[in-house]
Order: sequence, then structure tokens, then C-alpha cells
Amino acid sequence: MEYHNPVLLKESVDGLNIKPDGVYVDVTFGGGGHSKEILSRLSDKGRLYAFDQDSDAQRNVIEDERFTLIPQNFRFIKRYLRFYNVKKVDGILADLGVSSHQFDEAERGFSTRFDAELDMRMNQVGELSAYQVVNNYDEEKLSDVLFQYGELRNAKAIAKKIIEKRSEQPIKTSFELKEVLSQFVPKAKEHKVLAQIFQGIRIEVNQEIEVLKEFLLQIPEILNDGGRLSVISYHSLEDRLVKRFIRDGMFEGQPEKDFFGNITVPMKKVGGLIVPTSKEIKENNRARSAKLRIATKF
Repeated sequence: MEYHNPVLLKESVDGLNIKPDGVYVDVTFGGGGHSKEILSRLSDKGRLYAFDQDSDAQRNVIEDERFTLIPQNFRFIKRYLRFYNVKKVDGILADLGVSSHQFDEAERGFSTRFDAELDMRMNQVGELSAYQVVNNYDEEKLSDVLFQYGELRNAKAIAKKIIEKRSEQPIKTSFELKEVLSQFVPKAKEHKVLAQIFQGIRIEVNQEIEVLKEFLLQIPEILNDGGRLSVISYHSLEDRLVKRFIRDGMFEGQPEKDFFGNITVPMKKVGGLIVPTSKEIKENNRARSAKLRIATKF
């Protein structure tokens, strides 16, 4: 089985408007699909740096002297590029969320399909796991996670049920969690509701929203003028952040206006929202919720 089938491959790399001699960054290396496509468009002088904190992904390293894999979380993009004496780049690509491999590896605990220990760590040596979120968070904190990150209206009732059941015995596996929450999961919407519950916990475990914010705020410092940012997101929380950052250069509030009422923001969108074709969705179901936004620094 393929490690990860890259979504919107051509569109996202086209969005980088690649200069053959340029320097590029793929911050979500995974199976290396996007990286290989970028490398195919670079000359011998071009360079590609990739980030991935998952030790499984690090086994997919590309043997190419133009390529460097950095085994770190991309929230530290500026710091680790500096380590390689790279201060400015021509394009950055991010394919957010969970890779097909992470979903398909039962023991990682990302999928609702398999019975596995509650884990969900993208960094396998990370301290916080899904087990700790489910069994140690107090009711208010757990409810907040499920409401904000799982976008569940009945988050309070779900959190209350988890607290009640774990007081009898710890909830250790994904199927135990499903069993505990069965009353909140109508058969007709089983997959959707379970996916939201797991999504909420996973985002908390990996601090995905904070990571994305930290990453985006560094982009204007790292990109050359005219450089491109290409971001694929898979749920509305991520997409809203990306959209607002491109439009306003911030996540909340409004950018300041000058004397003439003009706003100064570091990025400018390129084209409109891009979504996969029905053909791609048919070939790769994971693509169904993907949204690609492209921006340039000016």
C-alpha cells in the first residue's frame, strides 16, 4: 500500500510557480509525493528542504543531493532553516492533517476503523497522548476540546459521559471510547460524528491549531518577495485560519488602516479556492474535504 497518496499534487505545486534554481520547503513530507514533484521541476542548482516529525515518514527520505529532510515539527521552520543557513526561500508547501499512512497504521490510534490504544501522536515521542486527554482532562477542558476542535454542539454531554465512565475504569482503546459514546452516535451519522470526536482529540494532542498559527506567522519573514505559499487544509478550522491570515495577516480583529484607509498586509491571495475534481475524489477518498489556497508575498 502506498504510504500516502498526495492530494491536489499538480495544483499545489503549480501554485508555487517554481523557479528551477529556487529554494523551496515542503513542511509536511509524509510519503514524499509533493517533494518528488517539486524536485522534478528544479535544476541542479535548486534546493528543497522538507519537514516531518513522524519517524515513520523519515524512512521515506529521498536520495537526492538537492534534498534535505529535517526531522522536526514545522512550527520551528525559521529556526531549523537557519540551522542550514537558509534565511529566505521562494516557496513553501503545506499539506495539513493526517497522512493516509497514519490513518492506516492501526496501532497509531488515529482511525475510528481499528481497535487500538488511544495514542494519536504525530510525533511518536510526544508527551501528550489521546489516552491522557480522555482520562486526565477535567470536564470543562475536555468539553472545550470537543466543542472547539471537534465542532460538536453536544460537547458538554459527551465530556460528562467520558468523565462518568472513566471514574469506573480508564478508557484505554478507540473501541472502548466508541462504546462509551455510543448513545451520542446515531447509526445514520456514525462515521461523521466519530470522526469529529477523534478529530477534536487529535488536534488537541498535536496542538495542530497552535502549530498552524505559529507556522503562518513566520511565513512573511521567510519568503522572498514574489515567493509563494501553497496550503492544503482538510477542515474548516484550518481553512479559516489560512484564509484570514492571507487576507488580514492576522487571525483575529482587523488590520490597521493608514491615513488613506488602506491596509497593509504581507500576503496577497493568488486565484481563488481550489478543490479536487470529482475524478480525484473518486480515486482518493481522502481528497473529498481538501481545500487549497495559494498566496504570494509582495
